[in-house]
Amino acid sequence: MTATDELLIGLVSISDRASQGVYEDQGIPALREWFGRALTSPWRMETRLIPDEQAQIEATLIELVDKVGCHLVLTTGGTGPALRDVTPEATLAVADRVMPGFGEQMRQISLNFVPTAILSRQVGVIRKQALILNLPGQPKSIKETLEGLKDAEGQLRVPGIFAAVPYCLDLIGGPYVDTDAAVVKAFRPKSAIRAR
Repeated sequence: MTATDELLIGLVSISDRASQGVYEDQGIPALREWFGRALTSPWRMETRLIPDEQAQIEATLIELVDKVGCHLVLTTGGTGPALRDVTPEATLAVADRVMPGFGEQMRQISLNFVPTAILSRQVGVIRKQALILNLPGQPKSIKETLEGLKDAEGQLRVPGIFAAVPYCLDLIGGPYVDTDAAVVKAFRPKSAIRAR
């Protein structure tokens, strides 16, 4: 294994109150736990807890991609219509390309639970050779968004967004990522599946 085989994930929790210590951040611990269950290939993470300030969000995303070398950056928080919610604007400002399917699917999943999902403005973008995704802020919503929705028998009803992430990373030059199919099954065309 080389260092390039290891997935480097940047996790950015965006919250004025959590960054000031008013309450404990829940986004990063929820993501750390989820990746611990979902990934079967090597990975590590870099975390940041910052306020809802567009310039700081932009600078953090640039740092994680350009300097730290993250292949995947996930943000939590700041995606609603409130005046302080500027995560999508910051994400789009640092993007080379927009990946609209990610935001569309996140809203589709959330609409199964709350009608206010249409107020979410999450986006997915590519910067250089990294995928940046805006996730919801609540741990339950983060899990649902990544894994998708299963019926009472455990069959997948609505795919989660993470099923498409490993192949997207393949296409932009990232490491090959394997997942535990019991959590989320990575989808790749047959020609793109590697024997491990």
